[in-house]
Amino acid sequence: MLSFKFVLLVIIGCGVVTWLNRVIPFLLLKRFELPMAAVEFLSFVPVVIMAALWFTGLFHQHLGQLPTLDWQNLVASVPTVISAVVSKNLLVIVAVGIVSLAIIRLVI
Repeated sequence: MLSFKFVLLVIIGCGVVTWLNRVIPFLLLKRFELPMAAVEFLSFVPVVIMAALWFTGLFHQHLGQLPTLDWQNLVASVPTVISAVVSKNLLVIVAVGIVSLAIIRLVI
């Protein structure tokens, strides 16, 4: 059985490593300026992450078969995409997505 001290040190070590991974880029970017091409490229990262999460939520994977479409998520995506185009506010987009999926699941 692992000792309490070892588990505590592992938790603290993981916390420090996680914290350093998030803080070091900010410290480096204070001293250096990124080229405009890198800044423009990095501006697409949040959009790509949201699109990847959305796309993976549209399909159900079945081993040995093609993925199937999740119709509830697809129907809930319509008002969510409309709110994204209109508001361009991430909080509004997430709220509309959650509420529309909840309504769809309540009705069906």
